[in-house]
Amino acid sequence: MLNQQIMKKYLAGFFYSLPVQLVLLHFRRNQVLLIFWYILFATVSGNFLQAYGANSLFLAPEYLNKVSFFSAAIVGFAVAIFIMSWNITTFIIHTRYIKFLATNAQPFLKYCINNAIIPLAFLATYFVCALQYARYQELRGTGQIILFTLGFLLGLTCSIGIAAAYFFSADKTIYRHMQVVLTNANTKYERLPRRKLKRQDNEEIRVDWFLSGRLRLRKPRMVKHYSQYFLDTIFKRHHIAAVLIILFAFVCLLTIGLFSDHRVFQFPAAASITVFFAILIATAGAITLFLKSWSIPALVVLYVLVNWLYQQNIIDPRNKAYGLTYTNKAQQPAYTKNAIALLASPANVAADKKRYEAMLDNWKHRQAETKPVLFIVNVSGGGLRSAAFAMNVLQVLDSVTNGSMMKHTVLMTGASGGMLGAAYFRQLYWEKQQGHIASVREKKYVDDIAKDLLNPLFASFVSRDLIGPVKKFESGGNQYVMDRGFAFERKLNENTRGMLNKHLGDYAAAEQQAVIPSMFFNSTINSDGRSMVISTHPARFLMQQPSDTNSNFVSEPDMVDFASFFQQQSPQNLRVLTALRMNATFPYVLPNVWLPSQPVIDVMDAGLRDNFGLTASMRFINSFKGWLQQNTAKIVLLEISDRDMNNWEGNPEGSDFFNFIINPLLLLQNNWYKLQGYSLTDQAAYFAQCLGPQLKTVLFKYSPANNSASASLSFHLTPAEKADVVGALNSEFNQQSFNAVAALVK
Repeated sequence: MLNQQIMKKYLAGFFYSLPVQLVLLHFRRNQVLLIFWYILFATVSGNFLQAYGANSLFLAPEYLNKVSFFSAAIVGFAVAIFIMSWNITTFIIHTRYIKFLATNAQPFLKYCINNAIIPLAFLATYFVCALQYARYQELRGTGQIILFTLGFLLGLTCSIGIAAAYFFSADKTIYRHMQVVLTNANTKYERLPRRKLKRQDNEEIRVDWFLSGRLRLRKPRMVKHYSQYFLDTIFKRHHIAAVLIILFAFVCLLTIGLFSDHRVFQFPAAASITVFFAILIATAGAITLFLKSWSIPALVVLYVLVNWLYQQNIIDPRNKAYGLTYTNKAQQPAYTKNAIALLASPANVAADKKRYEAMLDNWKHRQAETKPVLFIVNVSGGGLRSAAFAMNVLQVLDSVTNGSMMKHTVLMTGASGGMLGAAYFRQLYWEKQQGHIASVREKKYVDDIAKDLLNPLFASFVSRDLIGPVKKFESGGNQYVMDRGFAFERKLNENTRGMLNKHLGDYAAAEQQAVIPSMFFNSTINSDGRSMVISTHPARFLMQQPSDTNSNFVSEPDMVDFASFFQQQSPQNLRVLTALRMNATFPYVLPNVWLPSQPVIDVMDAGLRDNFGLTASMRFINSFKGWLQQNTAKIVLLEISDRDMNNWEGNPEGSDFFNFIINPLLLLQNNWYKLQGYSLTDQAAYFAQCLGPQLKTVLFKYSPANNSASASLSFHLTPAEKADVVGALNSEFNQQSFNAVAALVK
């Protein structure tokens, strides 16, 4: 019986301790603020946007292109800023529940110590996940892991140390001014009879114990003998000191955005995101504290104001296509049904076909055979996974054909990430022809295209798109805003050694003379789902499906030729890097690109319409079917896919009730690429039957060694994922495909 009473006493003491009561208070009162903690916990543990590489931003942060001691230190410093912002905000909000701390020296320090359960839980989660990620994904050794951990701890300690020193100084100043009042109140308190000292009732929180600055248990002091003015003064002076810390974080983020052109200021994205969260949590706390029940109406008013500013073009967050002219508004084309139909008129189609047929003649003159084999390369979307796989496959194809594969290729097209690899390989091939490089097969080029693109993208999104000052740059005599689209292109240009820093027109002569294959960059028009086809030379024969003479049904154009539609906007000045970005604009990750038409249209990822590039290839073949049948021995579609369409993945549905509710809503999203694959494969089969044995398809597919550990669909690849992509080349299926291509060009 005695033991039970002792146990109940200890349990009650634990439950009514300040650390436990603060956690419960947060869940009762601060659900909005806890969302930020949830995002951080879910991100580092791989339960939030893992497929897009969000966890890699925190677990493998890059600074100066390396995951290092310094990158870890910067992230640790930023995490500490977020923790301090959490403490500051909740300290201000919960002032009325912790008045007894005002009578102690260094009340904010004691609050931070007692409010440490959630931050410590996050840090423990972070270290466990980071160590596992470093070992099994980044393939780092023990020494590197220890160095990374020390860097994070150093940054965390420095940041908390700076904040502690600041608040310690503030505490000394505050108590120097309030010392007389505090001493008099304490003297009065000591003279009161003990029977008059009762627990101060509080309907929200009961505290029997709290941790002191030396981590010792202390009972809270009664505060009834202090005036309300005194208590409010103590806390308000701490509030001012706390606000200055948040302003410092805001200035830091502005500075990063302002000077992010310099490599030194291109901090890890995780640091920018965490500091941004620190500002948001402080803002949310301020709104909750000062506006109370007026918070929602105030946010509605703010939204209406921002929407009006957007409609009046006072604020314009839209991204533009770099190199394209936007200033000649009177000459902007009309995006209407009649205008698109006129663009695809028989006369225009015939003119473009004549130009491309001349290019095919030039290609044939470069071949040794009377009837050579003709290759068309299709690459699928899939982030850097697809880019790296496409580059690896193309290098091996160059090897097994003794360097003749690209000579036999007339067209390269596809979607998203795959086009990054294809465009870089084509450029390397051209560099080799000009004598600038010795070989296209060097491993360093695969390493180039597999380098991280995600970190600068998200860092710019936070420090520039959301908070930072607007900065502009010039291209082709036009000015454009530096945003995450610009950061993406700058990093891609850096990763590819500046070789892709060209305009469409720079390829015109080489494509015309068939020195290099033509390339179709695709994107999807957001308003109606049509494809926007970007090419050096107009290709209006792609705009419409072939008509059926036995039917009265006439299809409308479902593609728009970029070069002819924007002929007054200098389409040849479009940067190739921008064309690649338009081709790979995944929603929200990269900004949609709006184009100078009336009305305005914007475009995004090509994969939303055709993730494999087959539609454009089949229409190209159909448009020149007569020429191809007369002048080639075989037409070979080289399909490079980042996924195995025949892979049986089982039932993806979860076993809980929540999944039962949401699965119908996510049916299309979860099966988008499969539905595309089924449809396009079906079309390709019918198309092959129509052309007969002259058309051959050779497929290369990325199949992960472990289906449950496939490389992510993001702009970041870990060393383990890169190794898995390379390993897929050695699968029995892909080896048979390589042998099939080698046999065709002997």
